[in-house]
Amino acid sequence: MRVIETERLALRWLEASDAGFMLELMNDPGWLRYIGDRGIRSVADARKYIEDGPREMYARLGVGLYMVELREGGAGLGICGLVRRDWLEDVDLGFAFLAKFRGWGYAYEAAAATLDFGRSTLHLKRIAAIVAPENRDSMRLLEKLGFRLERMATPPLETRAVCVMALPLDTTALRADES
Repeated sequence: MRVIETERLALRWLEASDAGFMLELMNDPGWLRYIGDRGIRSVADARKYIEDGPREMYARLGVGLYMVELREGGAGLGICGLVRRDWLEDVDLGFAFLAKFRGWGYAYEAAAATLDFGRSTLHLKRIAAIVAPENRDSMRLLEKLGFRLERMATPPLETRAVCVMALPLDTTALRADES
């Protein structure tokens, strides 16, 4: 199911048929370095991840990580979406793209459209993002989108701290704060 479209991209629900793509993405050196090894070693593992992760979240909350594809041709580039983590107060913007599609502006385009969806359709007032402190590219992208560092936190069952960044989406509150 398509959720968001931009000039170049379509964001849609992940399907079991995306398991091969997710296997590749989740074993990409960037994913392993900055997000972590999730033990996805086969198409069957990836299919289970899709069912137990994104698809379960769609059913429960109506949001989750979406497949990001080119509108023309449908080539899979990465994932982007909104995630609800038990240990964060706010919904979290998440994204990851295959190395060959980094540096083309796709992550920014997908993330900006996802933030707009969160603001206009879901009426969210704030969105968080977590990022490994050494992931300078993702930090720059989040800052370009308007996110600001709030604190460091160590997610449950993890050993390393992440930067928790946040973006207020309620522009009336921003204007009131500025005066």
